[in-house]
Amino acid sequence: MDIGLPGIDGLELIRRVRRRGVLTPVLILTARDGLDDRVVGLDVGGDDYLVKPFLLPELLARVRALIRRSRAAASLVLAVGPLSLDVQRHSAMLGAVALELTGREWNVLEQLVIAVPRVVAKQKLADSLSQWDKEITPNAVEIYVSRLRTKLAGSGVGIRTVRGIGYRVEVEAGDAPAP
Repeated sequence: MDIGLPGIDGLELIRRVRRRGVLTPVLILTARDGLDDRVVGLDVGGDDYLVKPFLLPELLARVRALIRRSRAAASLVLAVGPLSLDVQRHSAMLGAVALELTGREWNVLEQLVIAVPRVVAKQKLADSLSQWDKEITPNAVEIYVSRLRTKLAGSGVGIRTVRGIGYRVEVEAGDAPAP
């Protein structure tokens, strides 16, 4: 999280995220290097604070440490109808059946389930799939969504397209399997 975001202060965004109960680790990356800045950043909900400029090995080490600490926390299971995602174990289930997903399919589905009932912008999904050296286009996101729709078919959970904006996961009325 950068503190100097356009449109909203990064610290305020962290406050809002924490008020909603989101436990995702937050690493603050900023040029603000004063003691008071670091204390406030950690007090509002940041889990670590790194001052720019920084070297990539230090950033990666801090991210690994945040991941280690977050794994020590209780398992987080997200559910929408019969679909459940165990974030810690990186597993997905449709009822009692394991759902086989590629890494990118998992990433898209996890973001959509975390956002329920909100819409996730196609560009946000593309950005999250992009790596430092490779960029994913919004058209590629359509491929992953199509694959997920096939895997979710008949389960009672679907991915709805919100034209011009993105996608949303929802329980499909009338299509849910009988209990």
